Amino acid sequence: MSAISASMVKELRERTGLGMMECKKALVEADGDIELAIENLRKASGLKAAKKADRTAADGVVAVKVADDGSYAVLAEINSETDFVARDDNFLGFVGKVVDAAFAAKQSDVAALMAGELEDARSALVQKIGENIGVRRIAVIEATDGCVGAYVHSNNRIAVVTQLKAGNVELAKDVSMHVAAVNPQVVNPDQMPAEVVEKEKDIIKAQPDMAGKPAEIVEKMMVGRINKFLKESSLTEQPFVKNPEVTVGKLVKDAGAEVVSFTRFEVGEGIEKAEADFAAEVAAQVQASKG
Repeated sequence: MSAISASMVKELRERTGLGMMECKKALVEADGDIELAIENLRKASGLKAAKKADRTAADGVVAVKVADDGSYAVLAEINSETDFVARDDNFLGFVGKVVDAAFAAKQSDVAALMAGELEDARSALVQKIGENIGVRRIAVIEATDGCVGAYVHSNNRIAVVTQLKAGNVELAKDVSMHVAAVNPQVVNPDQMPAEVVEKEKDIIKAQPDMAGKPAEIVEKMMVGRINKFLKESSLTEQPFVKNPEVTVGKLVKDAGAEVVSFTRFEVGEGIEKAEADFAAEVAAQVQASKG
């Protein structure tokens, strides 16, 4: 069985809002698997979807460059080891070179882009500042029948490019701002992957208020809750952040446009960072010194 650390309990509490003992018990039962513990807690208590983990393996920035005519945009994530370096002018200068090169070549292949001068610049920067620097990913988004618009959050850690059919760059920028803030999973409800819907159904079925009800009542409740889940997770169904009186779908439709896609980058998403338990390390060192 995996050891349950205080930091694991802390993360689960932050993500679920539940009590310490309940979180610890859930982690024990899930053998230290935080995602499984969350799933089990949702089944047992009707807990809503938990907050996403904010522990990341990398710091750095995301950056965007959009063509003046809104015909295409480049979105990139460049990583450093610390937030301090992510604000450094030398690092930001390197980020600018990478984005400019990707934009000029419409190149999303990181390895191809970094061959040659950019790799030399990266190596020189690593030597200068003493931290590892890496270009993690690049996306090139082209408008086929409309335009693209972008939004970069003020902390340079979240950036979004939205592609519209018809519409204009300012509207695409507004939608991108919404995506940055709310983080929808798909554009429209019918785009939600079947496996995600099935997993949500399993969680709903296992909730306490479903127990002992006739199958037809369970099915009716299931349909209602799945529809609510799809509505909350789909961009076009969400209340627009700048005017919650209208949905994003209506906002765009009223402008004679349609959302084709969105691409959202957040620094370090999807990478877990091992956090040192300094108290435990100190205690271990003290114990070792006594031996």
